[in-house]
Amino acid sequence: MATAARRHAPVITVNPNLDKLQPYPFQKLAKLFEGIRPPAGLAPIRLSIGEPKHPTPQFILDAVAAHLGSLANYPATLGAEALREAIAAWLGRRYGLQRIDPATQVVPVNGSREALFAFAQCIVDGSRPGALVVSPNPFYQIYEGAALLAGARPAFIDTVAETGFAMDFGRLSDDQWARVQLVYVCTPGNPTGAVMGLDDWRTLFELSDRHGFVIAADECYSEIYFDEADRPLGGLEAASRCGRDDFRNLVMFSSLSKRSNVPGMRSGFVAGDAGVLAKFLQYRTYHGCAMSPAYQSASIAAWNDEAHVADNRRRYRDKFERLVPMLSPHLGCTMPDAGFYLWARTPVADTAFARALQAEYNVTVLPGTYLGRDNDGANPGAGYVRIALVAELEECLEAAGRIVDFCQKL
Repeated sequence: MATAARRHAPVITVNPNLDKLQPYPFQKLAKLFEGIRPPAGLAPIRLSIGEPKHPTPQFILDAVAAHLGSLANYPATLGAEALREAIAAWLGRRYGLQRIDPATQVVPVNGSREALFAFAQCIVDGSRPGALVVSPNPFYQIYEGAALLAGARPAFIDTVAETGFAMDFGRLSDDQWARVQLVYVCTPGNPTGAVMGLDDWRTLFELSDRHGFVIAADECYSEIYFDEADRPLGGLEAASRCGRDDFRNLVMFSSLSKRSNVPGMRSGFVAGDAGVLAKFLQYRTYHGCAMSPAYQSASIAAWNDEAHVADNRRRYRDKFERLVPMLSPHLGCTMPDAGFYLWARTPVADTAFARALQAEYNVTVLPGTYLGRDNDGANPGAGYVRIALVAELEECLEAAGRIVDFCQKL
C-alpha cells in the first residue's frame, strides 16, 4: 500500500533554474581531493578560501557582548539610524563624499554576499526575453547564481593579463548591451586584485546611461591595500568625480568581514542611488534579513575606528612583501593592486597543480578553472591558482616554502 501511494504521489516541482547552478568551487575542490592522504608530518595549511584569520579586535567583541540585551527586540529592516549615520560618515571620510543621506542612500545588510545575491532578484526583470547580467570572468560565483535564479543569462567579460585584468567593455556588442539589466563589477577584483580606474568607470557610466542598466559594485576588499597614499578608487567616488552626485543607477556593496576581521558577524552595507535602494529596501522587507541589534552596535564601533584597519593592512603588506619574492620566480605572480589574493600562474594544469600540492605538501590552493567559465572558447582562469594570504605570517611563510619546494620538483 505504501509503495502504491508513493507511486501515485504528485511530483514536487521546484524552480527549474536551480538545475543551471554549478557546484560551488569548494565542492569541486573536495571532489578533486578525493582519495588524497597528505603526509602526516606536515600540518595542513589552507590558502584556498578568502576567510580572514587575523584576530577580531577586542573592542568589537566587547561591543557585541555589551549589547546582547538588545536581542530581545526585533531589528528594523533599514537598520538603526545610528548605524546608517556611522556608515555615511565613513563613506565621507574614505571617499571624500559630502552628500550621502543615511536615510535614503544607505541600507545595512548581513554581509555583502547575501546582498549581492538578493540585489539581482530585486533588479532583474526575468520576463523580458534575453535579459543579461554581466560579470567579470573569473568571478565570485554569487554573481552567476544570482543572475540565473533571477531568470537572466550571465554574460561574461574575461579579465586577463593582456588587459591588466581589467574588464574590456568593448567585448560585448551593442545588441548585448541593449539586453543588459545589471552589471556586477568587483574592485579590487577577486581573484586578480585589479582596481578599476576612473576611465573604466566613465565608460561604464556612459553605457549605463545609454542602455539603462544598474551597476552593482562589489568593493568588499577595498580596505586591504599596500600604499597608504594610494587608496583604491571606489564606485561612488568615481561617480562623484564624474559629476554624478546622485549616483544614478549605481550601488556599492561593502563589508566589515575583511576590513575588520569579523566574517562571522555578517555585517555590511549597500549605498548609492536612492531610487534603486528604495526598491531594494521594499524587497528586503519581505526577504526578512534584518541585522541583529547586537551586531549593529558592534558595527557602529567598527566603522568609527580606523586604527585596527591600518594595522590589518600592515599585516597583509608584510606577508605580500615577504612571499611575492619567494613565489614569483616559480609562479610568475606579482603584487596585486589590492586585496589578499595572489593570482599565480601554474607550470602545469591548475587542477593538477592543486591536487599534487595538496597530496605532497598539505597546502590547499584553489584552481583558477573553478573560478571561471568557458567563454569565447577558453576559460580565463585556466593555468592559475588563487592563493589567499589569510593566515598569519609564519604560516604563510611555511606554505610558501613548501610551494617553492614543490615547484622545484616539477
